[in-house]
Amino acid sequence: MLTAYYAATKTRLDFPFEESVREEALATLAEARETAGGKMPLPLLNDPRCVGCSMQPVCLPDEINHQLGLNPNPRKVWPPDDEGIQVVAQTQGVKVGIRADELVFSPQQWAGTDAKPYCVPISAVNSLSLLGTVQISTQAVHALAAAKVPLAFLSSLGRLIALAEPMDSVSARLKGAQVRALDNKDSRLDLARRLVVAKITNQRTLLNRNHVDLDSRTLEELAGCAANSCVAENIQSLLGYEGKAAALYFRFFGGMIKGELGGRFSKIGRQRRPPPDPVNAVLSMAYTTLANECVSALKIAGLEPVMGAMHSNIPGRPALALDLMEPFRPLIADSLTITAFNKGELVPGYFQDTTMGCRLTDHGRRAFYKAYTRRMETSVTHPEFGYKLTYRRMLILHARMIAAWFAGDFTNLSFLTTR
Repeated sequence: MLTAYYAATKTRLDFPFEESVREEALATLAEARETAGGKMPLPLLNDPRCVGCSMQPVCLPDEINHQLGLNPNPRKVWPPDDEGIQVVAQTQGVKVGIRADELVFSPQQWAGTDAKPYCVPISAVNSLSLLGTVQISTQAVHALAAAKVPLAFLSSLGRLIALAEPMDSVSARLKGAQVRALDNKDSRLDLARRLVVAKITNQRTLLNRNHVDLDSRTLEELAGCAANSCVAENIQSLLGYEGKAAALYFRFFGGMIKGELGGRFSKIGRQRRPPPDPVNAVLSMAYTTLANECVSALKIAGLEPVMGAMHSNIPGRPALALDLMEPFRPLIADSLTITAFNKGELVPGYFQDTTMGCRLTDHGRRAFYKAYTRRMETSVTHPEFGYKLTYRRMLILHARMIAAWFAGDFTNLSFLTTR
């Protein structure tokens, strides 16, 4: 006999405890352990409960079933955009604190200034990035972690130094699947091929759209690099095709930018360390910022950014984040660079030549982040799923899809390409 006592109602109940009940309980416990420690079941097919489920962005029922050939018409379950904002604090000396449910940005008080604190509800923030010498209190860090808001610490040039994330996003099972997949040379090559093909395809599309006088031979060569990348036998040969395509692409990149700056880039070419001209400076800033976004997207998906397929795993390098950003370089970083210069949002006065190369001024960084935010909030149609998402949500979607691919949920992984 088993007795249960309920303190709230002060009642006692007796249950007969027979051997059959004991065996049923042990069998249920064994089944629960097998479910918890084994492979996750496939998501439900066209189940109406998925539409309002908070776990839908994690298990991706329609997207995975589409990749498995079970659902030819995925539903538009994902909201096209986040309601929150991405906050970048870049004014040097600003201190970030917490008051009630708001982040408080307090500027440094110089003599004769009347600068007032700026407040943002923490519920409206999707991410917070601190650039340079911006300070933050321990209480604010705890509040951000409780709200599951990623916190990034960046250098004055925008390079990611550290990323604070809540511990509940860590998945040992998923990280184990990632290690096993990337430790297998065939699956690693497969992932790298798909990334490179999508990148070259998007580079070709951007040149075809924006170059004022591009010969068809260049487009054919880029198409050939993409075709060869599909059948590359190893990572080394794949990187060779990717490098050839990049050389072709940047040879004509200056032709997509109007005026003297485009001509100057055409003479100099792509140079990173240090960037010698405004176009190279903006490209470097855009790639660095996009890499930070990719790190956040992978962290949201529960993946480890430092273990990649295409990029070598060097300590301190977010290899998988650099992998993820490859197809998005032309679509986000290169596109915003071209648009910002051609529309006059970035002008020569926003740059200064230093011993560290050409750098953006404070006004230049503000103009850059304005252009970058606008690009990340632009909606684009997914070529396979048919629905629209902003570029920021596209990054998260692709990070989730990579996680599902690592876990073995499907094999036909694809990346965003535009026409």
